[in-house]
Amino acid sequence: MNDLLSRRSALRAAAGTAALAAGATLAGCGSEVSISSDPDELVLWYWNRSFSPGLLAQAAEQIPGTTRRLRADLIGGTFDSKLRTSLAGGAYIPDITALNDNVALYFPNEDLFHDLNEFGAEEVRDEFYDWKWSLGTTTSGRFCFWPMDTGPTGFFYRADLFEAAGLPSSPQDVGAAIRTWDDWIDLGVQLRAAEGGSFIIINALSVFQQHINASSERYLDADDKPLFTQPGNAIREAWDVAVRAAKAGATGNLQLVTDQNSAFSSGKVAGHIDGAWWAQVIAETAPDSRGLWRLAPQPELPGNRGGSFMAVPKTCKDPAAAVAFMRWLTTPESQATSYNEMQLFPSAPRSFQLGTMTGGDYFGDQDPLAFFSEAALQVPTTFISTYESQVGAFAVQIANVESAGKDPDTAWNDAVEETLRILAKRGVV
Repeated sequence: MNDLLSRRSALRAAAGTAALAAGATLAGCGSEVSISSDPDELVLWYWNRSFSPGLLAQAAEQIPGTTRRLRADLIGGTFDSKLRTSLAGGAYIPDITALNDNVALYFPNEDLFHDLNEFGAEEVRDEFYDWKWSLGTTTSGRFCFWPMDTGPTGFFYRADLFEAAGLPSSPQDVGAAIRTWDDWIDLGVQLRAAEGGSFIIINALSVFQQHINASSERYLDADDKPLFTQPGNAIREAWDVAVRAAKAGATGNLQLVTDQNSAFSSGKVAGHIDGAWWAQVIAETAPDSRGLWRLAPQPELPGNRGGSFMAVPKTCKDPAAAVAFMRWLTTPESQATSYNEMQLFPSAPRSFQLGTMTGGDYFGDQDPLAFFSEAALQVPTTFISTYESQVGAFAVQIANVESAGKDPDTAWNDAVEETLRILAKRGVV
């Protein structure tokens, strides 16, 4: 989540999938391939800021409800590559692993992970957002990926810059003014035309991606058949909105993260659409703007961007204890703790009803917890295909339209052709 616009490369995803396929025969149980030979110790792999240190320390003493204790190993570098290498090689495999929002990449190798419903997961399904739970369910119906945090989206904007431009500036008024994407583009045009005008978002790619993140349909269906070639598809709709925004001059044509960060700090960009976790990013990127940002509902529906999961490899020495750990770590109470410590937005709606979470003051007197908890209830359920890692041509071509003036229809056709070619090489089409 630190790199706002990065996507994992297609090459790495393809190589990792091939490596896992080669190691798929290693799905038997047994502690001999575990990192730890201690029978009372379960090893967790995680990356920085993905878990509450306080909760990990408690589990290190004893995982509640079990006789086990947890050893949490912080994995640096390329997390997925290290995990895939261990799974494929059948050695040094953690008992529990965190996974980012790319869990669909592991669907072809789901047999390397336990179906968590076999250990009572279904008993607590109603405690989580249904759309988040669904993302952890494979196409064969196995629930292998336990929900952790989420990233419901909204429109972040600088209220002071909107007011200076003579535009609506309160969250209620801004939300009323941008009910549709065309309304939002019009507001961006007015913002840009004002004295010292700012852009309403960093670039067209951000518009394109966030439009898709708020859609119930994405690039491929559950059978991995392309949807972007069908009439009236959601990807083309997102493309057309992004192109209109760029052609109208509402987007900033800022393609580099360094330029984007500078623009947020200077006020050159006065808006952004992203997940709840972006509040921490902007607080660190533009600390001098504390108290000036507000949140409004984005056009049409909110989406989700980001949010992680946990999984239990088949080699886990005690999968029942591993599931007990995951259940405890994601109770509403524990998720409230994780938010207060790490700003990990909960996947359990009841976390917000406890009264223990604090939203901070970066948004003035507006409560971001109230805003995003409402947004999370409206996120549509969607399916993310394993092969969505192969659609990078769309991002390349939408950037070509904005930064190089490429004809939008030519760019679209090039993106479709390149993506179909890549999918064909992988036997998808």
